[in-house]
Amino acid sequence: MIIGYARVSKADGSQSIDLQLDALKAEGVLERDVYIDKASGSRDDRPGLEACLKALREGDTILVWKLDRLGRDLRHLVNIVHDLNGRGVGLRVITGHGAAIDTTTPAGKLVFSIFAALAEFERALIIERTNAGLTAARARGRVGGRRFKVTPSMVRRAEAAMGKPGTNVADLCAELGITRQTLYRLVGPDGGIRPDGERIVGGGVSRRLQGTGNGA
Repeated sequence: MIIGYARVSKADGSQSIDLQLDALKAEGVLERDVYIDKASGSRDDRPGLEACLKALREGDTILVWKLDRLGRDLRHLVNIVHDLNGRGVGLRVITGHGAAIDTTTPAGKLVFSIFAALAEFERALIIERTNAGLTAARARGRVGGRRFKVTPSMVRRAEAAMGKPGTNVADLCAELGITRQTLYRLVGPDGGIRPDGERIVGGGVSRRLQGTGNGA
């Protein structure tokens, strides 16, 4: 059985889906077997695609007008096809750059394996660039992690709370949304304001401090 999937990026009617529907019908797909989404390809919530994937059974083939109608990006597309292959479902593309893809044939599987290799290559490049950037930052005395926006009022609240003997540091950090490390850069255990805290309070403006996560 051949099941069709069609998508347009805008739901306001400014884009017509007729061209895709006509192409699917010309390939023998019945109108009742076409699933449609009117949403950007970058969105995760595509109910039409979810319903289409659930409806597919072993031996079926999903047919799309162009490859970019199906996946959010190359990796998403590869993951979809790997899942389909595992379920014994094929993929065919009618036109566009992916027209050579037909995973029900050996040649089509070869073409898609090249796509999968490119997706893995892209992933490796991203990891390599990220690691290189972190290494360069560490060499310059910077470390990765979330930066917290600390305001003068937060410093004053920390000062007042830390000046009380019964204050629970973990609870205070959670309340302010900062780490224990950041807290102690602002005020000391006795509530005294430290240089970082003084600069924020004295300047009357917020400042971003490096942290590693919320809470203690």
